[in-house]
Amino acid sequence: MKYRIEISSVAEFEADSAFLRLSQVTSPSRASQWYAELLQAIDSLSQMPKRCPLAPENEYFSQEIRQLLYGRGRNSYRILFTILEDQEVSMVRILHIRHTAQQILGEDPEEPNAT
Repeated sequence: MKYRIEISSVAEFEADSAFLRLSQVTSPSRASQWYAELLQAIDSLSQMPKRCPLAPENEYFSQEIRQLLYGRGRNSYRILFTILEDQEVSMVRILHIRHTAQQILGEDPEEPNAT
């Protein structure tokens, strides 16, 4: 089964912001390559998106939230998405693109991390 990919405006903004930060610390060509590969990683979710594990955010939201890790080292990001199969066309909706160092969405910043 092939899933249609839909990227939220928030996720687009987060990807664009990451691209701009990366282009400031590396070269514009390296940042462009990173962005193109990010889009390829997102596109890979059109096939078997359930291969990706549940995201830590899953416990804070009513919809199932999964994540695809993208990048290496300090340039690692989590692509957060949900799978919608209730419609005529099955869809993967990209919700956020967050750096792995960013706090888990829904987590209380005052509480120490239990992991």
